[in-house]
Amino acid sequence: MTYDVQTIRAHFPALDGGAAHFDGPGGSQVPDVVGDAVAGTLCAAIANRGVVTAAERRASAVVAEARHAVADLLAADPAGVVFGRSMTQLTYDFSRTLAQKWGPGDEVVVTRLDHDANIRPWVQAAAAAGATVRWADFDSATGELAPLGGLLSDRTRLVAVTAASNLLGTRPDIPAIAAEVHAAGALLYVDGVHLTPHAFVEITALGADFYACSPYKFLGPHLGVVAAAPALLETLHPDKLLPSTNAVPERFELGTLPYELLAGTTAAIDFLAGLVPGTGSRRSRLRASMAELEAHENALLARLDGGLAALPGVTRYGAPGRHRTPTVLFSVDGVASQAVYEHLGAHGVNAPAGSFYALECSRHLGLGDAGAVRAGIAPYTTEDDVDRLLAGVASLPRG
Repeated sequence: MTYDVQTIRAHFPALDGGAAHFDGPGGSQVPDVVGDAVAGTLCAAIANRGVVTAAERRASAVVAEARHAVADLLAADPAGVVFGRSMTQLTYDFSRTLAQKWGPGDEVVVTRLDHDANIRPWVQAAAAAGATVRWADFDSATGELAPLGGLLSDRTRLVAVTAASNLLGTRPDIPAIAAEVHAAGALLYVDGVHLTPHAFVEITALGADFYACSPYKFLGPHLGVVAAAPALLETLHPDKLLPSTNAVPERFELGTLPYELLAGTTAAIDFLAGLVPGTGSRRSRLRASMAELEAHENALLARLDGGLAALPGVTRYGAPGRHRTPTVLFSVDGVASQAVYEHLGAHGVNAPAGSFYALECSRHLGLGDAGAVRAGIAPYTTEDDVDRLLAGVASLPRG
């Protein structure tokens, strides 16, 4: 294994503050090269995209480079990469656009495992179109999604499902789900926000018609992405300004793009590709780096899982030991999760508490809207960070 976490950590100025960051599922810390790319683009001569002036050409290049970087990250077509303010905003935009073709009798499937950003836009769009929403549950003991077969019919128009639960880390079998969905003649919208930072992604192999993710979860700036086949995007006609282009993917991007954030996204993907030494294309380097990252994170996950299991009164949710992202949701008997969060924070360990917008998931687990404590492992997490979290939980004052 060539993964050198200390070398990687040296690129994260935020870590100089001394905190152990387990808050990555809500937004990762950012390496210096990303900050440099953002600042450099903001301070450079730049204008609306074009080909006449150097400033116009620079803007065009920044956008093209970001589309190609995301395409390398996801094995997507650069011409099908859409940028927006956030995954939530983009999903609302796509839900409204797709719902233009829905009506009474049509059906949409959502799951209780998902973040609300991949639930509510579809529920609301279905309601506006008069379509029916069907809900897929999950096993609260294992965190595993129930089979969708009985929910699908020739009236199903779209299924929205997460590639990894941001609350439990559960990774549904997306290729199997995609096969069922496509057999029913429906589209599959996959929320890859929580999977993308932790795994090598290939959206064609997953079978996703739409794949959404957020660069700020994988070391980049605050931005949202949806990738889809350009031919599919050509069939969709979102509301847009009259003078704005009708070309794909630009027809889905409302207003001027944030060039500095796109430059930061490219830098973040390049950084991921360089987590371990290597040569070859950016895609091949991403494959090698993400494999090493997954091994690093899984080792720390096992350490964290085992340590929490050894502590009295700690309940872990989902199914520890199953294939999942390096995310642990837990509570402590007799101590409010908010109090656990505050106690850890006072000891320099950032592991927040809540439902983290996975409201349906939290309620289905019996945790209500308050949720529990979530600890997420990131590329810069160390064994010492894990041990600090475990020591913090062990030192909780009990009533």
